[in-house]
Amino acid sequence: MGLTILRLGHHGDGVADGPVFVPRALPGEVVEGEVTHGRIAAPRILTPSPERIAAPCPHYKACGGCALQHAREGFVTEWKEGVIRQALAAQGLDAPFRAAHISPLGTRRRAAFSGRRLKKGALVGFHARASDTVTAVPDCLILRPELTAALPLLEELVTLAGSRKGEMALSLTLSNVGLDLAVTGGKPLDGPLQATLGQWAGANGLARLAWDGEVIAQAAPPVHSFGRAHVTPPPGAFLQATADAQAALQAAVAKAVGDAPRVADLFAGCGTFALPLAERAEIHAVESMADMLAALDHGWRHATGLKRLSHETRDLFRNPLLPEDLARFDAVVIDPPRAGAEAQARALAASAVPRIAAVSCNPVTFARDAKILCDAGYRLQWVQMVDQFRFSPHVELAAAFAR
Repeated sequence: MGLTILRLGHHGDGVADGPVFVPRALPGEVVEGEVTHGRIAAPRILTPSPERIAAPCPHYKACGGCALQHAREGFVTEWKEGVIRQALAAQGLDAPFRAAHISPLGTRRRAAFSGRRLKKGALVGFHARASDTVTAVPDCLILRPELTAALPLLEELVTLAGSRKGEMALSLTLSNVGLDLAVTGGKPLDGPLQATLGQWAGANGLARLAWDGEVIAQAAPPVHSFGRAHVTPPPGAFLQATADAQAALQAAVAKAVGDAPRVADLFAGCGTFALPLAERAEIHAVESMADMLAALDHGWRHATGLKRLSHETRDLFRNPLLPEDLARFDAVVIDPPRAGAEAQARALAASAVPRIAAVSCNPVTFARDAKILCDAGYRLQWVQMVDQFRFSPHVELAAAFAR
């Protein structure tokens, strides 16, 4: 007798009574298989869902990079919006939803690959699901073609400078001027290896190569465009996964901020939101990483037509901007990491800031912080789901609050 899948969990697994977690199963399906520690690792689908489709990628069974290729796109969009709605409902909140924004396939401009040196050559790709096995992905559907074309180069690099004892992490980003590669886990950097790697980077046309955080070769600054400004992030720094989603989030933030003349951008990073907003408002950017703020400041100083932009290095988890700090702003943008920003939300709740634009990669912590704001007199005006991590359970959103 099979198990019936009741719903999807937050990691995209099917969930049956027990609970029993079933990877790559859909609600309404009947499955069977050996249950070990509350999971069926290799389920057999007895009754498929009408939402089930054939996975478009030939690597889907072996690669753990994607979790939802077996489901119709519309189903995945509805499910991701449902994750946000459920998180809000758990806090007693609701809001109108703007139309979801879905990044097209083949637009992912950054990826973190794993590399293993073998007896002959090397293997570069993504980990298999719940495993340290590396799966090659020579024709990945989600990546920009420039990234997939660079996979043989990464294999060459792992062969050249990898250790048989460990795994290399290869963070590859496509910038405006070419590939930007940040590597950890390779051989210790000494003089001869640095010279070899510098020659290798130059011969293969990399814009920049960083080794354990140290830039060892740079043909040109790997810049990214944030509005009129051009920014060179530190090696391996956070960047929105697709330029398409970046534009959608920037548009959502601009809509939420409106015509506010003075804006604080909290967890500002390298200026994804601060720099475009500086085209029409005075900005104060706050970020804990000084090197990211330095990149933001350099981009602002070398751009034309931007208004005044000040910045501050500050740990907003331990030292949030207080109501008296916030009093001079007409709007606030807040884009915290997955942990959310509970301390900063409480300070905002005690402030009189008229508008808040929120961006989040975790609906649960977003809803928690939204509850704090709404209990203090803010109204959650709208929410928009932005899906830049296709086929994954990752959910991103933008939202607007008003006093």
